[in-house]
Amino acid sequence: MCTFIFGHKNPDTDSVVSAIAFSYLKNQLGASTTPCVLGNINKESEYILNYFKLPTPSLIQNVKTQVKDLNFDTAHGVTPDSSILNAYKLMSNSSQRTLPVMDTDHKLLGILTMRDIAMGLITGDFYHLHTSLSNIVEALNGKILVGENFMVEGKISVIAFFYKTIEGSLDQNKIIIVGDRYDVIEHAIHSKVKLIIVTGGKEIPANCLSLAKEKGIPIISVPTDTYTTSKLIHQCNDVSSIMKGRDIIKFNQNEYLEDIKEEIINTNHINYPIVDDKNTFLGFINRKHILKPSKKKVILVDHNEYSQSAEGLHEAEILEIIDHHKLGDICTTRPINFRNMPVGSTCTIVYQIFKEQNMPIDYEIAGLLLSGILSDTLFFKSPTTTNLDQECVEALNAILNLDLDTFAIEMFKAGTSLDGQSIEEIFYKDFKEFVLEGYKIGIGQVFTLNIDDVLNRKDAFIDYMDTLHHNKDYFLTLLLITDLLKEGSYLLFRCNSNHFISTAFQVESKQGVFAQNILSRKKQVLPKLSEVLNTL
Repeated sequence: MCTFIFGHKNPDTDSVVSAIAFSYLKNQLGASTTPCVLGNINKESEYILNYFKLPTPSLIQNVKTQVKDLNFDTAHGVTPDSSILNAYKLMSNSSQRTLPVMDTDHKLLGILTMRDIAMGLITGDFYHLHTSLSNIVEALNGKILVGENFMVEGKISVIAFFYKTIEGSLDQNKIIIVGDRYDVIEHAIHSKVKLIIVTGGKEIPANCLSLAKEKGIPIISVPTDTYTTSKLIHQCNDVSSIMKGRDIIKFNQNEYLEDIKEEIINTNHINYPIVDDKNTFLGFINRKHILKPSKKKVILVDHNEYSQSAEGLHEAEILEIIDHHKLGDICTTRPINFRNMPVGSTCTIVYQIFKEQNMPIDYEIAGLLLSGILSDTLFFKSPTTTNLDQECVEALNAILNLDLDTFAIEMFKAGTSLDGQSIEEIFYKDFKEFVLEGYKIGIGQVFTLNIDDVLNRKDAFIDYMDTLHHNKDYFLTLLLITDLLKEGSYLLFRCNSNHFISTAFQVESKQGVFAQNILSRKKQVLPKLSEVLNTL
């Protein structure tokens, strides 16, 4: 099963590129991983991926357990024109109690259970046969003496009378079972019956065979006696005659376990077929699969809190976490690799792991790692910047030979452009939800070189935040409009405490106030908020 590697919701550059780089590293070490994102990437990330000619990671909505994640049972199936006896033998040899009935393209047409076969033997029409000549030959181990394979449909008669007794009772709709009664066989040929099945494996006189060929009457020879043949002939019918083809409870492989569990619990079927979007049969699930379901395997980068991660994370198996933020609320049922370092970027940690594994870094991956560090440290202006971040950039640029000043400016210029973006898009560019000291807060941050573009729409932002603040029941809803040139942030907010912002940031409590040297949500904003919340 492939492991998904992803960063937090509303992914920033560090979150996106660290997922790609770490996935590359894990795959080089023999794992099977896929880098993913939990939302649309921002313009800065898009610029970087285009610059280094790399594809955007796959977008995933959640990591809830789906039907396709379960270790469902694969099963051999039959076509609707297979014989009942052939299906029974398949069940007996494979210990399957439910068979899928499929067409030649493996599209599910119905299901067949051992109960269906048993009920067919008890309540079926024992005098009617609808099957192919080849089914009869295969089921009864017979051979065709006259004729070729064709679809047989008619009324079954076991002939034990003198041929004079049955005069006038044979017609073109009759399938007769007879022993070495050559007078009866000859009479049946003249009566132009549908098919003659000769039991006991006896040799048929040449004149009978010639007459049958002349009249076009098929003859099959079977080794079993008449009694046994008459018992088995009904089982030569097509499975389509007894299969369940309507109102089948089946599940698409993309359905979520939480959505199908109740239906499985409340119905009495042994097995439930799984199909894809084209109705192709994939396998069966039953109650044992939902009692101990398989889980999606995930690795988290750049976060370690449930509120910032993928929906359904509780249902997934977390294998590893690589992060540079404070410890969050994610917990696991067994030990995992948890790499947490006080550095400016997750990419710095990923680079360290490359070095520890003696894994060479190619140009594109080096470009991603360097970009992630520059982005998250604001080109070393952020207070989260460490010497290790700067050393990593220097080492990575030895591979890239970039003009860092030019590259960083172009990257930030692309990332901070707000052209054509709505209030909602700007607000959620980099939004995270936190629980601090028992208080739920939401903080968005937007970096831009065009501050006026946001502040000119201040009232619209505040109206939007009012609605969000109420609907989410936040204590504080805060938007940081960060000016990289002035090295500070303008604040837009909604708070349940009138003096909270002024106390936390030592500024006037008015919308759009500028807070000098406030660049980092993690290193500066959250500690200030926690300190004041402790006093409430």
